[in-house]
Amino acid sequence: MSDAGGLRARLTTLSRRGSLRTRLTLLVTVAVALAIALCAGMSWFILQNQLIRNLDLSNLESARQGDKPYLEHTCTPDGSPGPFDGRATLLFADGATCSIGRPIVPDLKADIAALKPCEPVYRDGVTRDGERVRVVTINFKPGVAVLEARPLWHIERTMRIAALMLGGVTALGVLGAAWAGLAISRSALRPVGNLTRAVEHIAQTEDLDTRIPVTGNDEIARLSASFNAMTAALAGSRERQKQLVADAGHELRTPLTTLRTNIDLLLRSEQTGRSLDPAAKERLLVNVKAQFAELSTLVADLLQLARGDTDHEPHVELGLHEVVTAAAERARLRGAEVVTDLEPWYVVGSAASLERAVLNLIDNAAKFSPEGGQVEVRLRDGRLTVRDHGPGLPAEELPHVFERFWRSPSARGLPGSGLGLAIVAQAVTEAGGKVRLANAPGGGAIATMDLPGTLMRTSESDKSP
Repeated sequence: MSDAGGLRARLTTLSRRGSLRTRLTLLVTVAVALAIALCAGMSWFILQNQLIRNLDLSNLESARQGDKPYLEHTCTPDGSPGPFDGRATLLFADGATCSIGRPIVPDLKADIAALKPCEPVYRDGVTRDGERVRVVTINFKPGVAVLEARPLWHIERTMRIAALMLGGVTALGVLGAAWAGLAISRSALRPVGNLTRAVEHIAQTEDLDTRIPVTGNDEIARLSASFNAMTAALAGSRERQKQLVADAGHELRTPLTTLRTNIDLLLRSEQTGRSLDPAAKERLLVNVKAQFAELSTLVADLLQLARGDTDHEPHVELGLHEVVTAAAERARLRGAEVVTDLEPWYVVGSAASLERAVLNLIDNAAKFSPEGGQVEVRLRDGRLTVRDHGPGLPAEELPHVFERFWRSPSARGLPGSGLGLAIVAQAVTEAGGKVRLANAPGGGAIATMDLPGTLMRTSESDKSP
């Protein structure tokens, strides 16, 4: 028991600590070995039962066809054994027996039932000299039963040979199962090995362009496809990050250079003792202030674009019409003429992000509106439109308006960072919507924002009592 327990413990440790290939090989080997052993054991028992059944039928036929009257006659005190097939014994009601050949030891508990008419009784028994036999007991007449027997040595020898043969087959089967388990584990885990090597390669080289060949449509293929999609997304994110950093560096260079130039001019005038003209100095300071304002706006926009997907506020159900109203009020405080026509529409998103997006659309429209021109804001069935009555945009510039740092040639002299519409596109995409900009019929430009939602609130907690 201790050896078996130790072996079980070692196998358990191996299955826990070994590699996946080792565990899979061990699992297949044990499963196939158990199946082979079970089949061998069942075959052994089936063969044994069939041989004993055949022997029982032979015994029964001999007992029924034997010369039992002669046997009974020869069992008188002066009689001699008669010609009975095999070994036979008569059992009388008083327990006396008369035998031909080696007498069979009666089992009174089992054989006594055959003294009366009944079905044959089958059992294993022994002769008086200790030989193992198979016995069938049948009723001869009331009060007399016949015990017919045949030796079991040939069946026992056959079963020993069968046990050796089945044991050899089981041993070969276990070896074959181990080989098959190893082959199966190698074949099944080859894609996992490829995936592991790819992950290790990426971890060492940071090469996100690595791809794993995908064959088939099983779980391993799906895992490989998911891994390829993940690395592609990471590569795209890193590329966008690099592009953002490069564009930000380019855009920051101009205001920083202007600020440094103006500040150097002020310092030089103070260090040389030649003061600038008060009007010129005021213009210079106003320019520095404007550059600081532009730089602050650019940095804020960059932070808005560079934040991760998990850095924004949790998305909740909110009224888009309420968000648009708040953005329009902020635009009016900045001097824009905004006219609104809003219907209720409830969406799921971030209120701050969506308000910033709507405000950017209104500010952009106000920037290109003529003096005294109005910005028309309309919300119907989840579609928000912001229209100005300015000059509009050339058709070749429309595909680029939502790109980062892109600015129309006509707008490069106006304040702004070139990131406002990019922030709009990001906020709308996060809310599951779409945004586009086109030239409006009759002049001007019109921005259209479509957001999925409903006409009424669906969240019970947000409903008014």
